[in-house]
Amino acid sequence: MKIAVFGRFSNKFTLTSLDTLLIYLVKKDAEVFIESDFSELIKSSSHKKSFYDTFETFEKLDESFDLLVSIGGDGTILRAITFVTNLDIPIVGINTGRLGFLATIQVEDIEKAMENIIKGRYKVSERSMLSIETSPKTDEIFPLNFALNEIAVSRKNTTSMITVETFLDGEFLTSYWSDGLIISTPTGSTGYSLSCGGPVITPSTNSFVLTPIAPHNLSARPLIIPDSTEIQLRVNGREEQHLVSLDSRIATLDNDTLITIKKADFKIKMIDLLDESFLKTLRKKMLWGEDKRN
Repeated sequence: MKIAVFGRFSNKFTLTSLDTLLIYLVKKDAEVFIESDFSELIKSSSHKKSFYDTFETFEKLDESFDLLVSIGGDGTILRAITFVTNLDIPIVGINTGRLGFLATIQVEDIEKAMENIIKGRYKVSERSMLSIETSPKTDEIFPLNFALNEIAVSRKNTTSMITVETFLDGEFLTSYWSDGLIISTPTGSTGYSLSCGGPVITPSTNSFVLTPIAPHNLSARPLIIPDSTEIQLRVNGREEQHLVSLDSRIATLDNDTLITIKKADFKIKMIDLLDESFLKTLRKKMLWGEDKRN
């Protein structure tokens, strides 16, 4: 089994998790590659440099890899998808962060989880992606013009609100007068969109949600749309530019740039262990049913 390992930060939980993972995979004769920047980071943070030197590194992935293991939180997984893109390599996350709707393997369960994965005891959850195009074309966005969680437009360098003129399949919807607008996938519905009042959407739902950020017109509410819808946005405001974010990646666009957002032509594969589910994670992370009266 050929496995890629990716992370972004180094702390005691990261190093403990990585050591447990690598030692277990070596015992199972797996072929392990560590992302090059992550490899340098952990070498500088640990006294086990000679151990980490025994593993090869990668800067890009190809179809020969069977699995990518992300060590961190959900934000680390969002970065990990930039290596996977449309290669159909499944991703699993070890959670050394906080909430963790995507990174569901806890540190104490690493060996058990990897054993189940190696033995094929898991399900694959395919997650819809968003893609973005701009007119005129913006080099800041391409070629990584996709997002797993959300694409959002927001104000830049100003306290003034912006106007987000919004069209669905060519038909005018409304002009949101707000701090911005989030277009979220079902996967992203438990992230930024949720914090702005958006609904939770189960991962297999064929929908996107438009969630305004602090709208001035209080009647503006999140809107669920089919994921076959083509969304077009045009932003205006007192400043000449605004921001567009693709998960954790941010670019600056000139006002009046035509932004076209639609479902990407590929999906990301997430590994779900058989003893885990989205509903179980939702109950656990959102503390549903934790009222003492229950």
